Amino acid sequence: MLVDSHCHLDFPELRADLPERLARMRAAGVTHALTISTTVSTFAAVREVAEAHDELWCSAGVHPDERRDPREATEDELVAMASHRKVVAVGETGLDYFRVEGDTEWQRERFRRHIRAARRVAKPLVVHTREAAADTLRILAEEGAAEVGGVMHCFTENWEVAQAAMGLGFHISFSGIVTFKNAKDLKEVARRVPLDRMLVETDSPYLAPVPHRGKTNEPAFVRHVAEEIANLRGVPLATVAEATTRNFFALFRGARP
Repeated sequence: MLVDSHCHLDFPELRADLPERLARMRAAGVTHALTISTTVSTFAAVREVAEAHDELWCSAGVHPDERRDPREATEDELVAMASHRKVVAVGETGLDYFRVEGDTEWQRERFRRHIRAARRVAKPLVVHTREAAADTLRILAEEGAAEVGGVMHCFTENWEVAQAAMGLGFHISFSGIVTFKNAKDLKEVARRVPLDRMLVETDSPYLAPVPHRGKTNEPAFVRHVAEEIANLRGVPLATVAEATTRNFFALFRGARP
């Protein structure tokens, strides 16, 4: 049994034929998935997808560099979104300096609001960080994020960042990037992260793993991520599958196997 801990099933590439993709997910031994919110304006669609399927849950939040919403969500609005029965996490939130120029204080303020909302609803955080690891870790510590914990999704940082994040109570989630031939440093992190602190994900429709690289990603493909990690660690696929599934339900306590 496997769980895709991060996907975007409300995105048009996946929602257009969602029944077929969910059927392929189940056929691949992927029993559950967490579909992730990226804007306030699309949250209703995210929640609708989760409500329609017993094997799906969702998060509530605004992506770090997302600017489509006409205004910033308040902490109270995030709390209200996250209080729904199908919402098991707050995010994805965090910091992304890769595509943003100029002053990034608005991102840091948005991140802080998400952490405070997560603490109020006692639900874990789904954290995205890109070219912002130091600030991400600093704000997590300053805002007491260890109180709720969470996951560093689609992890691409080094071992030192992974250690620091785990020290704050966070899990490390690996995507299809770990299957890429040139991801040597990330493969080493995947060898070293304790199995009881690891999750797997697709981040679909993006980042399809080998052997589907370049295609539209989907939850069924999380099996390839788990297989790569099992190969890197020299353990059976079942070992990685059982550990990451157990971790998912322990972290996202509102989800039920």
